[in-house]
Amino acid sequence: MIKQNNFSLAGANGKLITGDITQEDNGSKKPVIIFIHGFKGFKDWGAHNLVARYFANNGFCYIKFNLSHGGVPADNPKDVTDLKAFAENTISKELFDVNAVLDFIQKIYGDHTEINLIGHSRGGGLSIIEAANDLRINKLITWSSIADFSSLWKKEQEAEWLETGQIYVTNARTKEQMPLNKTLLEDFDAHAETMNIVNAAKRINIPWLIVHGSDDINVSFEVAQSLANANPNSRLVKIENANHVYGASHPYESGDLPPQLFKVCEKCLVFLSGGRI
Repeated sequence: MIKQNNFSLAGANGKLITGDITQEDNGSKKPVIIFIHGFKGFKDWGAHNLVARYFANNGFCYIKFNLSHGGVPADNPKDVTDLKAFAENTISKELFDVNAVLDFIQKIYGDHTEINLIGHSRGGGLSIIEAANDLRINKLITWSSIADFSSLWKKEQEAEWLETGQIYVTNARTKEQMPLNKTLLEDFDAHAETMNIVNAAKRINIPWLIVHGSDDINVSFEVAQSLANANPNSRLVKIENANHVYGASHPYESGDLPPQLFKVCEKCLVFLSGGRI
């Protein structure tokens, strides 16, 4: 039987991280997968719960969580509605949250638990930074990962951003204008070296699977190639005809994974099990 248990803990600036743990309820110790969502994403977006069940059915403990300043409140977990928190987010806060979850998992499951990271889009960038600096990570998987945090805004926006204090990004689904405070840019500029994803990619010395869709219009396949070129020991897998989210959408009503996302999960399972892809 697969069970899902919720947890919460203090994240950046004391703001709540909410998460869940999906695993087979048989009492045995299992390798852990921690999933890190992307920009404007969240743990219950689209088919994420089906992905969690897939890996739980295949012997893993699957953990996903909402970054504390991602804008998804605990009392409305199905959308980004806390625009104040969303506006106040920074990369440093997200990295703080990732470390808080790793500390939490280590405390629950012990120092010798196998911990694997899966990061999607901006979460992929966070995962690369974390895996380059944290010896607790055994294997890394990135889905549709960015290679530069500043690719999420336009360079020509920066002067106005600093002057006015905010820019806005559009929620593609709701068309809502979502604010970003200038502290995001200031934080990135202040930590440009440590937040350099490509440089971190060069330092990854654990098994790394890079997954990317051939038809991703949000983050082009060439970005995945640049990450693979930065680390020749990585393994790059192209999912033909797949978009940024591998055929998923939000809300996602089907009880089955989209075919392309199912293929992604299959590839990841082989990789995590030590097989050849």
